[in-house]
Amino acid sequence: MTRPAVPMRLSTAGSAVPPWALAVAAMLSVQLGSALSVDLIDTVGPAGTAWLRLSVGAVIFLAIVRPPFRSVRRQDVIPLLGLGVATGLVTIAFLSAIQHIPLGTAVAIEFLGPLTVAAVRSSHRTALAWPSLALAGVVILTEPWLGRVNLAGVGFAVLAALGWAVYIVLTQRIGDQFSGVAARSFTGPIAAVTAAIVGIPQAAGHLTWEVLVAAAGLAVLLPVLPYALEMLALRRMTATAFGTLMALEPAIGVILGLLILHQSISVLQGVGVALVVMAGAAAQRDGRRTDEAQAPSVGPEVLG
Repeated sequence: MTRPAVPMRLSTAGSAVPPWALAVAAMLSVQLGSALSVDLIDTVGPAGTAWLRLSVGAVIFLAIVRPPFRSVRRQDVIPLLGLGVATGLVTIAFLSAIQHIPLGTAVAIEFLGPLTVAAVRSSHRTALAWPSLALAGVVILTEPWLGRVNLAGVGFAVLAALGWAVYIVLTQRIGDQFSGVAARSFTGPIAAVTAAIVGIPQAAGHLTWEVLVAAAGLAVLLPVLPYALEMLALRRMTATAFGTLMALEPAIGVILGLLILHQSISVLQGVGVALVVMAGAAAQRDGRRTDEAQAPSVGPEVLG
């Protein structure tokens, strides 16, 4: 009897706030969760942090949504498993990246994955120029000419970018069959189990009540809160407008890296971030519009 009241309250809250503000708040929550994960990474490792965060997030989503098992077809099993595994691996890779390189740099590199997918799907040949522009921005960010590129951090971020690209392709395959919430109820536990393979050995011996409380708080920041905010925003925004706005995420990552993690950035690196943001926005607006009313899937950094 009380469950229908939750969507009503969310709807009322969402209608009182501009949709772009909800989308920005979701991005802030994602990047804030990433920035605050750094301390937990130092304690239980990136895979341990991923396992704890994904596990708590999966429990929360399972408590909210019952997985619609009856709607699963045989051909959906492999994509659902792939989505869950991809989410787990992307989360581990990204958290491993921010252990070695600044948050904004990691976000910019990871952003190459969805940007490339958007460009490849575009009906315009010129769209392939946008990943090149973003790559140029990433090169400026990492400043390889100074000889101090952290290969481990860049490598993990590239793995996260590849995983995000795979995630988007698989999401499209099951998008017609399952809503975002339903898909999350399936893939969340799979992602948690995937992360547990490496995460449990990393976290073993370091689990305290403080660590568990911190993990629960991070799970609310990422994925629970941003997922709710994005769903509210997408009810009142077109897919293209939402995707274009999400191109700001690398810049938000840089800002929170400066404010929370006290990471520095040069003027030239700021130009690199601007190039990535411009490329992301241009690729989205130049991309194929199959259905403006259909909301794009949220990224794995939100789902995980």
